[in-house]
Amino acid sequence: MIRLQDVSIRLPGFSLAPLTLLVEEGEFFMLVGPSGAGKTMILEALAGLQPHEGEIFLDDRPISKLPPEKRNIALVYQDYALFPHLSVKENIHYPLRFSRSRDHRNHVEHLVALLRLEHLLHRFPGTLSGGEQQRVALARALGAKPRLLLLDEPLAALDPLFREEIQEYLRKLHEEEGFTILMVTHDFGEVLSLGERVAVLREGVLQQVGSVESVFRTPANREVATFVGMKNIFAASVHHNLALLEEGVEFVLASSEEDRSSCFVGIRPEHILLGNRPWEGTDAINAFSGVISSVVPRETALEITLESSRIRLTAHVLSSTFLDLGLRWGQQGWMFFKPEAVHLF
Repeated sequence: MIRLQDVSIRLPGFSLAPLTLLVEEGEFFMLVGPSGAGKTMILEALAGLQPHEGEIFLDDRPISKLPPEKRNIALVYQDYALFPHLSVKENIHYPLRFSRSRDHRNHVEHLVALLRLEHLLHRFPGTLSGGEQQRVALARALGAKPRLLLLDEPLAALDPLFREEIQEYLRKLHEEEGFTILMVTHDFGEVLSLGERVAVLREGVLQQVGSVESVFRTPANREVATFVGMKNIFAASVHHNLALLEEGVEFVLASSEEDRSSCFVGIRPEHILLGNRPWEGTDAINAFSGVISSVVPRETALEITLESSRIRLTAHVLSSTFLDLGLRWGQQGWMFFKPEAVHLF
């Protein structure tokens, strides 16, 4: 549906390496990476706002030389970019100011109902909450039925309550209207909530493309693993079913692997169990003891760090679990994880 073929961008102090990427019809595709990775530049190149080398195709038709208004692509920035002197209704109908199509008008009325904007139509942007402004911006962008909707970190500036609200509206828009959406974010939690496929970008270089599950569970390299929240990453060598860490620690693997003289191993923090005594089960398991050196609240869990003289591990556990174990900062604790939890890359 939309294809970037060897697209590159060169600016003072930054360059986007030649990038080839395909977004299928009706897909909710996520483009992720840290700040400064080049994500917004890709959106602006697609929208016709950023000069680039290479070619962009929409429905197999080259569009790189078309002006923005001829591309039938809508871009919504995180700051909404609503016209402050126009009412909500006037903002939403602005893209249709030259259209007499009744079909377009019916479509806009449907969007207004879907996004629950009826009671806001006579208000002005300055009187709206962040979540309300984002819904207005979505309605305005989608009113002209674009072939592709580009979203530049639409949830970044919102309070948690509004963020959940807009996520729900984006799901509804995608499911009920079938729009093709390419969304930029630096938050992998948003990818897990909304995305179908994902591309990870870092410092202008495409690191990995695949289903959300594959990128989450089997990151291609250390940079992707760090970005998707793996936390526990160690340089190692591999011999049969053992990962030999530089720290002198061994991890048991789920199966025998080809020997590797140099690689990385990682364990997701939610795959590590916390305990207040040595492991008493019968399953083969990796077990380590140490001192609890950090307890940090996260959105739905506590991030617990355990340190010994040779290793530092981080686990995510429920607050109730931590309290039930009777553990506190500075106390001795244990962490356990199954061989299946160890990933090689």
